[in-house]
Amino acid sequence: MSEFDHMREKLSLRGKNGIAFIAAASVIWCLITMLFFLPLDQHTQNIGMLFATGLMFRFALAASVLLKAEWKFDGHPLASLGSQQNVAQVMYIPLVLWAVSMAPSQAVLFLAVIVAAHFFPYGWLYNTRAFYVMSPVMVLMLFGTSIVTNAVWAIPGAMVVLLLLLAGWLHVDFRSKVKHQEERKEQVAG
Repeated sequence: MSEFDHMREKLSLRGKNGIAFIAAASVIWCLITMLFFLPLDQHTQNIGMLFATGLMFRFALAASVLLKAEWKFDGHPLASLGSQQNVAQVMYIPLVLWAVSMAPSQAVLFLAVIVAAHFFPYGWLYNTRAFYVMSPVMVLMLFGTSIVTNAVWAIPGAMVVLLLLLAGWLHVDFRSKVKHQEERKEQVAG
């Protein structure tokens, strides 16, 4: 294993493949789904959706504590890359704001697709196929959902299901990495 691959594996193991952030996102999208069930006008629902996303970082910190996953890696050469990838997602927020004002019934789709698409580079960072596969699958499923139904709650509802599938796959991948690490330690010791 190269030194570079070792750094990525260490990041993946210490951060538990970013599962805490995916768990937090699942909670946020559950809140958004419930919001779209409320008897509120579309504009109020969209503004509530935007406010709900503001809870993400706090929920991710709480999930990190519960899952004993690190999210801040001082001194790790790749640590800032994950933060930069999240900041890159913010660059697309003007599209969501445009949708809120010009195509309010599509705003939740815009936000969901941006969130799903931003997962793709985490496949490289955490060295896992889960992000590489699920990111485009999520985008396609979200578009498919928007074509099949006019129920606005269906988009965030689909996002919850897809995030839970991603979290499950990331957990399986994490457990596999832990097992391989333990096997390598046994081989070195034995």
